[in-house]
Amino acid sequence: MPWANDSPVPTPRAPKSTVSKRVAELEDALGARLIQRTSRSFTLTDVGRDFLDHARAAVTEAEAAENVVRHRQAEPRGVVRITTSVPTAQFRLADRLPLLALAHPKVRVELHATDRFVDLVQEGFDIAVRSHFSPLPASGLVQRRLAVESIILVASPGYLASHGRIRRPEDLSEHDGLLTRAKATSWRLRGRAGESVTVMPRARMTADESLVLLKAATAGLGIVCLPETFTRVDVESGRLVHVLPTWTAGTVTTTILTPHRRGQLPAVRAVIDFLMEGASEA
Repeated sequence: MPWANDSPVPTPRAPKSTVSKRVAELEDALGARLIQRTSRSFTLTDVGRDFLDHARAAVTEAEAAENVVRHRQAEPRGVVRITTSVPTAQFRLADRLPLLALAHPKVRVELHATDRFVDLVQEGFDIAVRSHFSPLPASGLVQRRLAVESIILVASPGYLASHGRIRRPEDLSEHDGLLTRAKATSWRLRGRAGESVTVMPRARMTADESLVLLKAATAGLGIVCLPETFTRVDVESGRLVHVLPTWTAGTVTTTILTPHRRGQLPAVRAVIDFLMEGASEA
């Protein structure tokens, strides 16, 4: 067909005068003669031959780098470093990350769980998953809301059977509480109609680790306030009961943060999309 052409398109060549000018400028910049010129021929000098070898190697490396980028764009692959708090790692990521590894076998996740503040850019992380009660401050990081969930009260059926039914928030003052901090001896509860009340349970145990408090609640030691995600498995199995279901102890927001540039990498985008899908399914 006259309009079809399978032959390669020739690369346009610069005029000889342009090439000669650029070589002369390069020689001036280097302070060395690269080509020995005669009236009939051009011959590379020893320095020119060395320069050409290195230049060819640089072009080869540049082409290899371009191919790596193109390949990464085609399929998510490589290491993705995530930092998050210990409770978020245990209750939100522990079940999800193995599924991520199966869905994207060429992506390798490195998870760093810590309760200290981590600077993503300075410490070389691609993603942070942070749970917070108030809006995060402006930081120059890209923020994507993963989930907003209620903080609920739960207790074991055995505890409720032995300590009596809880009908209203004020009843909690006669019950054992499992608290997150020694100084936080009260819970501020909010009802569906917008009313609020502060209650002070008896401090039965204090711990700054959510899993410890959850285990204490399932063991029948008292009532605990935790995000719904943390308690869902035990509530669904019947090991815990949702106490005062029309009241909550506020909400907690979980946010994914990424530096601008790293957030554009295919592997990082794949991890973010997978976590977001998991949150919508929960």
